[in-house]
Amino acid sequence: MDFTQFLGKPSRNKYHAKKSGGYDSRKEHRRANELRLMQRAGLITNLREQVCYELIPTQRGADGKVLERACDYIADFVYTDKDGKTVVEDTKGVKTKEYIIKRKLMLHVHGIRIVEK
Repeated sequence: MDFTQFLGKPSRNKYHAKKSGGYDSRKEHRRANELRLMQRAGLITNLREQVCYELIPTQRGADGKVLERACDYIADFVYTDKDGKTVVEDTKGVKTKEYIIKRKLMLHVHGIRIVEK
């Protein structure tokens, strides 16, 4: 729960990104617009946003209770390029340690190299 509403302070992104057009940052918003234009021009197809990839499944005990929740990576954009290759793209301002580990897991688990913009 976001308690900043009770404190009278607007909630802020930890890395000072400003939300724009329904996206988490202006950079992501600009890239979404670029990709939509590319799709209209026929340079890419099948543009999707916020696509979830499971990196580590839920871990359960012998009794079936959840010991560890699943670990997922959510890609900003996924599309097919003009060569028919699926591209997984992330717009990053700051590469956190968590993101770097997930990027490595995407390559190891799914064989997908994330394109960073």
